[in-house]
Amino acid sequence: MNIRMSSKDFAVSPALWARIERKINKLSRYFDQNVEVQVRLTAEGKRRIAEITIPFKGGILRAEESTADMYQSIDSALIKVERQIRRHRTRLEKRLREDAFVEEAPEFYEEFEPDEPAPTIVRTKRYPLKPMTVEDAIDQMSMLGHTFFIFINSDTNQACVIYQRTDGNLGLLEPEY
Repeated sequence: MNIRMSSKDFAVSPALWARIERKINKLSRYFDQNVEVQVRLTAEGKRRIAEITIPFKGGILRAEESTADMYQSIDSALIKVERQIRRHRTRLEKRLREDAFVEEAPEFYEEFEPDEPAPTIVRTKRYPLKPMTVEDAIDQMSMLGHTFFIFINSDTNQACVIYQRTDGNLGLLEPEY
């Protein structure tokens, strides 16, 4: 596994780097050797935020955790990643390494949560997609009071999503072909 680390307002000590490398390499049993793990460490006031993103063939796993201690944030984020892998095991088995689930013992947490029933679609809503600019989509989203809005970008003629980020800013999802 290749680990790509970045930090913002936070100096990564050699001990922290070694711990991250050691813990993330334990996830190698799920992924091929060429998978790149992106780790982003941020300090915001007293909060220490660890964000782990693992893009792999056919999907992306992402976990973010914020605590007062960076070591705890990293451990909690890794627990979330492994929980995602376990929860979506049947869908991921074809995309991860062949022997990913040979060992049943989880690496980062002890207790298994009981299998929760899969969420079901309880409502389908249809609406016409109209070509509009990003600025018009932002206005429409705020008028509706939603945290996201799907639209056809009039500049690129592609379906896009504008969404409210947890930091209060906006994000734009554009498909890449």
